Amino acid sequence: MDSLWTQETQLPRFRRLRGELHTDILIIGGGLTGLLCARRLAEMGVETVLVEASTICSGVTKNTTAKITSQHGLLYHKLIRRFGPERTRMYLECGEAAVGEYRRLCAGIDCGFQERDSYIYSRSSRNKLERELRVLEALGFSAEYAENLPLPFPTAGAVRFPRQAQIDPLRFAAGLVDGLKVYEHTPVLELAPYTATVPDGKITAKAIIVCTHFPILNKHGSYFLKMYQRRSYVLALQGAPDVGGMYLDEAEDGLSFRNAGELLLLGGGGHRTGGHGGGWYELERITERYYPGAKERNRWAAQDCITLDGVPYIGAYSGRTRGLYVATGFNKWGMTSAMAAAMILADLVTGRNNPYAAVFSPSRSMLRPQLAVNAGQAVLHLLTPTARRCPHMGCALKWNPRERTWDCPCHGSRFTEDGKLIDNPATGDLKGGSTGEKS
Repeated sequence: MDSLWTQETQLPRFRRLRGELHTDILIIGGGLTGLLCARRLAEMGVETVLVEASTICSGVTKNTTAKITSQHGLLYHKLIRRFGPERTRMYLECGEAAVGEYRRLCAGIDCGFQERDSYIYSRSSRNKLERELRVLEALGFSAEYAENLPLPFPTAGAVRFPRQAQIDPLRFAAGLVDGLKVYEHTPVLELAPYTATVPDGKITAKAIIVCTHFPILNKHGSYFLKMYQRRSYVLALQGAPDVGGMYLDEAEDGLSFRNAGELLLLGGGGHRTGGHGGGWYELERITERYYPGAKERNRWAAQDCITLDGVPYIGAYSGRTRGLYVATGFNKWGMTSAMAAAMILADLVTGRNNPYAAVFSPSRSMLRPQLAVNAGQAVLHLLTPTARRCPHMGCALKWNPRERTWDCPCHGSRFTEDGKLIDNPATGDLKGGSTGEKS
């Protein structure tokens, strides 16, 4: 179940940190967000150290479908209701600036960068598409209505964003990391003001940025209430057509399409982590129906942190943690949001003003309907009687037969069949491994 990218790229390796050191900025987490933050700070001449608990890009980054776009579903009509036109415009501008930064960086990195139009399609409602287009027109963005799409089923059309992009994320990371000060196999065991303790040492810094996908510090920021996680699945198909762009259904349970070389990446089957969904079985049925001559080359799954209002949390970790910053909650748009985080956080930690910071502030209102859903799920699974508990906050774990893992339905931690940690926010393995009946 390795992604296409892991089979084609060998990333450089780095030694474990031993001893004590001081740096201007410490970055925790060696996925794409952490690497982009480190690269941007290095370009600004700021001394930066990055530590990674495992190896760089071994978590969420290696499983992305690597679409770079400011088109994040049919989102803008929702944002304009929630935040008004000015902040919605800033969100869009930030996304477009992020696409531009990828274009700049990829000019010097051999990573398969390709400009592609991005499409959000609907199988049933042209009205939804037209509503989104009206909002985008009011914001001054030149999106277009598209029809006669090269998809294997009828649609009502799509909203098209021109000149977006796609890359090979690990080839990009391999070029990005060159010259950065990185330590692997260096998990942070404890965070104190301006200090991080690791197994064989300690790091002090003027500011610390947490880029661990789901934040690892529970007692500040209430991220365990502000987010949940979703799984999504991908098949890489050989012998399927080139669709010529990047396509995503506006429906949450819909399909995505994009090509990588000669392969078609078919995505879908998603569900809340610890819940039920179609998974790869659904994608296999779609392949049999629409691409009967195609051959599966790879399959893998991804995990996304979903926020209360559809906007990532990028900025000060909380109002009570001086010198501590966070980037999380990228929803399904990790590539673009990682770059946005690098642009915003590099400014914040060096005392510069950033025009987009207020839009993404983690301290914005939590009063959204999803908050009650998240809290209800947490209470339900905290009270569920079972011997298998997540070490993060004690929720009952669920057996995932598709991937043969133990998954936490509260906050999305995942463990192998024998209890080894796969995905955070948990920071350690299951005690005593996994025992008992799988259910």
